[in-house]
Amino acid sequence: MTGAPLVGALVVDTGRADRVGVFRGVAGPYWSLRPVCGGTEWEAEPNHVRPATADERLHAETARANARSRGEVL
Repeated sequence: MTGAPLVGALVVDTGRADRVGVFRGVAGPYWSLRPVCGGTEWEAEPNHVRPATADERLHAETARANARSRGEVL
């Protein structure tokens, strides 16, 4: 991936078993990502991050909607 994505973009951290996260910004040499359903941010190496596919985005957005319906996420 060349250059940082827009804040809020869904991306995949291939260095962490293809974990999907929300891009939050740049932290030194790393990119800050947050779990889609909330939780603790993590740092990823930019060369291990790629844009989420349409299927990955749909899965993540559905998981977030389900978590919101259960009151787990605001």
